[in-house]
Amino acid sequence: METTHQVINLLLLALPVACIAWTVTHEEIFREPREICVKKSKNCNSLAERKFFYLFTCEYCFSHYVTLFLVLITGFKLVYEDWRGYIIAFFALVWIANLYMTWFGIWRQMLKVERIEGNLKDNEWQEVKEEIKENK
Repeated sequence: METTHQVINLLLLALPVACIAWTVTHEEIFREPREICVKKSKNCNSLAERKFFYLFTCEYCFSHYVTLFLVLITGFKLVYEDWRGYIIAFFALVWIANLYMTWFGIWRQMLKVERIEGNLKDNEWQEVKEEIKENK
């Protein structure tokens, strides 16, 4: 497969990995199961059980399992056409997916800050309007 085609596939295949890993580990729709996993990751007796439940609370950890599944079902390889291509594709997909999730997290945080600043300015404007009304 041509290198350009491989890079495009890498960038595209990392999108569903990032989307699934982020959604399961951060979004409201999975809050209740995630809270159960957080409790079990802290309270289970065996190390294996704690680590198993922890993986559903960490986007980085979970992205490895999503990537493994995606590489298995797509047969995506990177650089080499043998087994080494699967290993390189696996780690490259994890890395790109985690870059996407980092950028998404930063973007969401910036939007929250803008929203809060907008609300503060609205509140200040309302106070100024009320003060003007009182002084009339």
